[in-house]
Parts: sequence; structure tokens; C-alpha cells
Amino acid sequence: MSSRHPLRRVRVLGAAAALAALALLAGCYYGGNPFGPVQPAVEDPVPTPKPVETTDGPFGAFYDQQVDWRPCEDGFECATITAPLDWEDEGDDRTVELAAIRHPATGPHRIGSLFVNPGGPGASGYDFVAGGVDWFLSRSVIDAYDVVGWDPRGIGRSSGVTCFTDPEDISEFLYYVPEADYRTDPDAWVAEQLALGKKYADACEANTGDVLEFIDTLSTVRDLDLLRAVVGDEELHYLGYSYGTAIGAVYADEFPERVGRVVLDGVMDREAPLADLNVSQQAGFELALTHFVEACPSFDGCPLTGDPDRDLPRIHQRIVDFQDQPVADRSSEAAAGRVMNGTTLRLAIIQALYSDTLWPDLAAMLGQVLQSQPSTDIAWQLADMYNDFTPGVGYNSTLQDALFAVYCVDYPVDTDPAVLADTQERLEQAAPTLTLDLPVYPDPVCSEWPYSYRGGQHGQLSGKGAKPVLIVSTTGDPATPYEEGVKLADDLESGVLVSFDGEGHTAYSAYGDQCVVDAVDGYLVDGTVPEDGTWCEGF
Repeated sequence: MSSRHPLRRVRVLGAAAALAALALLAGCYYGGNPFGPVQPAVEDPVPTPKPVETTDGPFGAFYDQQVDWRPCEDGFECATITAPLDWEDEGDDRTVELAAIRHPATGPHRIGSLFVNPGGPGASGYDFVAGGVDWFLSRSVIDAYDVVGWDPRGIGRSSGVTCFTDPEDISEFLYYVPEADYRTDPDAWVAEQLALGKKYADACEANTGDVLEFIDTLSTVRDLDLLRAVVGDEELHYLGYSYGTAIGAVYADEFPERVGRVVLDGVMDREAPLADLNVSQQAGFELALTHFVEACPSFDGCPLTGDPDRDLPRIHQRIVDFQDQPVADRSSEAAAGRVMNGTTLRLAIIQALYSDTLWPDLAAMLGQVLQSQPSTDIAWQLADMYNDFTPGVGYNSTLQDALFAVYCVDYPVDTDPAVLADTQERLEQAAPTLTLDLPVYPDPVCSEWPYSYRGGQHGQLSGKGAKPVLIVSTTGDPATPYEEGVKLADDLESGVLVSFDGEGHTAYSAYGDQCVVDAVDGYLVDGTVPEDGTWCEGF
């Protein structure tokens, strides 16, 4: 690897684990096009070539299936692809259905299909693409590729996860406040968390069915290779954001000879243990919060001084105050009965740190919660946004349920008290502002999950023999810290790093930084590989 721009030093700071600790790893890239979807320039859909593979190999009948793409949405085509439920057992005849949508290439020189995954795990690739491809892709890319989004197994329109179905059960799960005091009776406090985790895991098993055992990253990677084949592409062209980078990185390692033009933006370290990921991510959020504090006085109504040494301890104390004395939600009749504690307030802060476009909302929220008689209206809006939840209605998608389903089989559960205590100490050092001094205990959901670890966490990824893989990493990314992109670019034999010196989660979009856009578009459309270590200064 060539030399890179020196790493920006990250002050290693972090947060305590609670019931939704896994959810803190949900690094989703959300986007939508307010102007509506781009219409194809051609009237007739581009014919889909025959599948590349034949029935000669394992699972050959799946690779040889003919896909019936039909008009749907507005200018799109949709199809359902059948995949094996268990890729490890050719004799198992159970299957899963994968919902896909594509926007046909609008130009005369079609390269192939560009598969897109927006992250999660649990975000809908179908909805992401259906929302309008010109919101996140440049015209030159739309001209050159059939843009394909799909809902991975467990998600959305594909064979999906269902856990709690009653909105009150979901609200209790997301915003549960134990009756026991964690300081005076920590054992009872932990017991309440574990009981709720078991209730949730039992509901997932009862309401989902056989697919629950096989909602893991490696199975999704194999599904993606199947999708590549049935659209007639010999190589995979792929754009993955956030957790979507894990799918792409593992694909490059599993199928290096089939890698085409692959872009990974906002890298999640697939090689690290889950505890290390949590610590790294909380450090990223602490850094983003520090940057927000410094910028806050420029926003109307900011209650902070702009000095992190003064403001961060004040924010931390308010989180502690809410944990000690939760505040009732009075925002609507549907929300009656729930209360905001420090854990939920922290989630609201984290949601606002995903993008600096939400920083004015964070300033306004802090203006409310730092009052002697606090208001929580904006905090609840942000917390519900994070959880993809509407009071009285329930989840807006399968995002949260799918997230647990993936992580509970992708990673082993830490049960060693010494390991848990060490992780808690590292979190407290990593993010003192966002940390709550809570009892240490195993993950309450995954410890009760009906299926065990399937080996989804990988050792070092190399992608030996793969064509260049373009990695985009943002210095101020809170959810997938910059260093994780640098590490993957070093680990992959053909990794090429483009750094964006800016804020927010992920960098590439049609309206993003021009330096990043030029690097990604040139690679996807012309095959021009940027110089490794390219540094984009931002706006």
C-alpha cells in the first residue's frame, strides 16, 4: 500500500452498554429524493441476459433460475428471486424469497448491474432504490448501470423477521425503565433486563419461523452472488454503505475472482469482536459530539458555550439526571405512559450525530432538556427516529428486528464477567460524556436467542486476487469511524482508500463533496482507480 494522509487523532472516549447496545451498531445510510425518481430514457426494459452459472455446480438450480422482471413503482422493474435457506446444506430444500427492484440503465452504453445496500443491518435496499436513484447516484452512473436494490433475507419484502407485533410491547422493549434501582439492587436491575430480552427473543422465534436461524451476513453474501449470477453479470458491481460495507468486504474475500467495481463507504470492521466495534463506535460518537459542541453557538438557541471542557460534563450530568429521574412523555396521547431516562436521551443525542444536518435539532433539543423544567418533545422525535418507531403504530420497518437477528448469529455472546467488566471500563474511557455507570451483564437478547453463533464474524479479510476495491472513509464519521476504513484498505490486497475530511456518516452521494463524487464516479463509470490515499478536503 502506498503512504496515506496521516491519521487524524481521535480522542478515545465511549458509552455504557444497555439493552439496546447492539442497536448502537446500526449504521444506516438513509436517503430519499424529494424530486421523485428518475425516469428511464428508454421505453422498453433492458433484456436480462441468461444466468452466468448453470445447474452443473452446487445449488445450480438456483443459479439457473429465470427471473421475471415486471414493471413496478414508477419506471422500475421488480422481481422475486428464490435462494436456499441454508447455504451449508445442499440437501435442505427449504428456501427464502428475496425481493429486488431495479432502475434500468438510461444510457446507450450499459456496463451491467450495480447492486446497492444502504446498511443496517436491516435497512431496505428496495426502498432505498425506489426512493429515487438520482438522490444518491450521479447521472453518469445511472446512465451506465441497472441500479438494483434488494431486501436481504430477514428484511422488508423478503422473507422477514417478525418479533413483537403490539405497539405497546415494542415501546416497552425500546424504552423500558426497570423498577429496580441499578445502584442499590443491581442484581434485580439486571434480572429485569434479562427477562425482557427473553420475552423479545421468544417472540422473534414464535413469529418468524425457520428463516430466523439463517439471517446472517455470510448467507446474505451468498445470496448476493446468486443475484449477480441471475442478472447475467460475470462480476459483481456493488455500492455498500455502512453495514453494507461488511457485506461487500466479505464478498471480496469469499468470491475475489468475481469482484468487479466495488465501492465501500463508511466501513464497519468485520474482523473485530463486537465489543471492540462498540468501543470504537462510541469513541466516534464522542468525537462527533465534541465537534458539535464547538459548532453549537452558531445555531439559534444553542444553550452551550462552545467549549467542550465546560459543555461535555454538563451534557453528561443531564444524562445522569434523566437516568435518576425519568421524565414523562407528554407529546401525544399515543405516547402516554412512557418516560425518558438517560439511556433514551443518549439515543436521541446519538441519532442527531449521524449527520451534521441534524445539529440544529440537537442544539434545540439540548435547549429543552437543560432547562430546570425540561421538555422532551424533540428528544422523543430523535429517539423514535433512531428506533424507526411511531407511538401507537409500531415499527415503520423490519430494521430493528433484523438487526438483532443478524448480530445474534453473527457474533458470539460475551459471558465472561472479566471480559464484560473490561469492556465497560473501555467504554467509560472511550466516551465519558455518553457513559452511564450501569451494571455489567451479558447481552439480554442474544444470550436468550434460540440459535447460536454461526461464524459470521471473520478473521482478517484479504480479498486475494480481487480487482481494486474502493474504500471511502470520513474523518468525522461517528457510526463507522475513519480508522476502520483505513484498516480495511490496508487488509484487502487490492484496497484503495479515499478519505473525506468532513462530518457525518458516509460521504458519497450525487450532491456530496465533489472530490468524493469524482473519485467514485470515475471508478464506477470509466474504471479509473483513484490514487490510493486520495484526500478530499471537504466543503
